[in-house]
Amino acid sequence: MKNFKYFIQYILIIFLLLLFKIIGHKYSLIISSKLFSFIGPFFRSKKIIYSNLTNVFPNLHELEKNRITRAMWGNYGKILAEYIFIKNFRDSKLQHNIIVDGQEILEKIKENKKPVIFISGHFNNFELMALHIDKSGIDLATIYRPLNNKYLNKIIEKIRKSYICNKQVKKGIAGTKLLLKYFKEGTSIALMIDQRVSQGIKSNFFNKKASTTSIPAQFVKKFKCDVVPIYIERINNLNFKITIKKPIKFSDSSSIDSITNDLNKILEDMIIKNPEQWIWTHNRWK
Repeated sequence: MKNFKYFIQYILIIFLLLLFKIIGHKYSLIISSKLFSFIGPFFRSKKIIYSNLTNVFPNLHELEKNRITRAMWGNYGKILAEYIFIKNFRDSKLQHNIIVDGQEILEKIKENKKPVIFISGHFNNFELMALHIDKSGIDLATIYRPLNNKYLNKIIEKIRKSYICNKQVKKGIAGTKLLLKYFKEGTSIALMIDQRVSQGIKSNFFNKKASTTSIPAQFVKKFKCDVVPIYIERINNLNFKITIKKPIKFSDSSSIDSITNDLNKILEDMIIKNPEQWIWTHNRWK
């Protein structure tokens, strides 16, 4: 029964993507945003979203919660529509839609030929961050969790490997070992650190303990590498701004716990800046 449901989802998504390709980038975003603002709440419990919002903003008014939730679902729709145009963000067709603050940092990393850890979260069209790093000439690997829908997962994996970053590593113990191998060979790593992990450590996240990946901290301790925060925001319907922060150098005395806490604080600032552009559907504090 579950496979049948996934297959139906697959057919519907394929239909939408083909429709979006026909009507073009601009109108696809408008239609998909409105569609997901309507159907999104049927896919994920409002209770989880509101619980997450309350953890971060304890005094947030109900109307503001509704506004952020609607905007988040609209953003989901835009991300879906943009998958069919992702190739165009690598070439001249849509690359002008991305403003970059801190490109000189990427150029310095490329020049130094020393791998770093890029960290961020699931903000807006998060795929464009890895795409831009890779497009800038930095050898990059990213880690991802395969979609539950095996039919859709094949398509998304192909898009990611073809246009975003070729070195896509599946989440898990084997994936971590592969990341280690890549890093030793000089490949930088991009990690989303905003989701719950089963093999993480309990770290403060908005003043509440949350299971958090310790991979960045472990790499810092082992290789004394820099950590580079990167953030993306949608500044209007069609355009983005990517901000690359200065590399962080942790002292030898920094512990895995303290490094992880510090990175969570950076992530908190990113979320507070544009709360409607973060994905609130993940059960972060479970």
